[in-house]
Amino acid sequence: MDILRQYQNVDASHRGASVAIGNFDGVHLGHQKVLDLARKGPGPLGVLTFEPHPREVFVPDAPPFRLMSATARANRLAKLGVETLFELSFNSDLSSLTAREFAKSVLADGLGLSRVVVGADFCFGKGRVGDVAALQAYGTEFGFEVIVADILQGDTGAAVSSTNIRKALSDGNPRAAAAMLGHWHRVDGPVVHGEKRGRELGFPTANMNLDGLHLPKLGTYAVLVDVLEGPHSGSYHGAASLGVRPMFNGAVPNLETFVFDFKGDLYGTPLSVGLVDFLRPEQSFDSIDALIAQMDADCRQARTILEAL
Repeated sequence: MDILRQYQNVDASHRGASVAIGNFDGVHLGHQKVLDLARKGPGPLGVLTFEPHPREVFVPDAPPFRLMSATARANRLAKLGVETLFELSFNSDLSSLTAREFAKSVLADGLGLSRVVVGADFCFGKGRVGDVAALQAYGTEFGFEVIVADILQGDTGAAVSSTNIRKALSDGNPRAAAAMLGHWHRVDGPVVHGEKRGRELGFPTANMNLDGLHLPKLGTYAVLVDVLEGPHSGSYHGAASLGVRPMFNGAVPNLETFVFDFKGDLYGTPLSVGLVDFLRPEQSFDSIDALIAQMDADCRQARTILEAL
């Protein structure tokens, strides 16, 4: 998959694409529906998105909200067959374009798109004043087809949306999140050095940063672990602590995963950890022995859950 970060001077080989537009945070089933409509278009399949996320620009002090990093999003889109990712830099120049300027300068003249697919709630242009009706009118004027996808409803009747997925994760319900995502919610990234306490307790963990990501409910989870590179590449089961480690006066949340039946060095290795079930909230214990006993119980429970998948 090719990644382009500007809409000016686009090579002829990348013009004429059939493109789905959106933030694609999580790449959930609603996003995949939009992608499927773009896939049926006359040109190569593309996605048009923005980096950083516009909310990070307009509300820089907001708590972290992203379901996945830009790298994880790109990897997921590539797996879904996207040929070109137009990951445009969301800066003052782009954000100042009116709806008409965006349609003409970016979609038509800049990228030369053949088909544009958006969700029914899509807004664009400075102040988000452009809606799907405006986009359809501009498509007719500037020569690109516009397809509008209905908002996908989940099994419960609620919209499949990044907002509702965040809520499910905040509630400690990763299976509800997975039902909207079409896959387990995952934390992707390299293994970093920690304080080595897990090793001292008999539970060596692979530690991962959560910088910039929406925090699921803090606590212990049954997880699926994919080691993406190196001599230990493969899929494993595990139990993970997501939180601040109150027993040891931690302050910065991270993800610490104990990989079952594993021996080896994973430092620097990229992992993808899927949250399957929430086991219990974070808590402090009266003693280290009590903590170890609870970790043993957590691992037994996680093994039972994961073996039943």
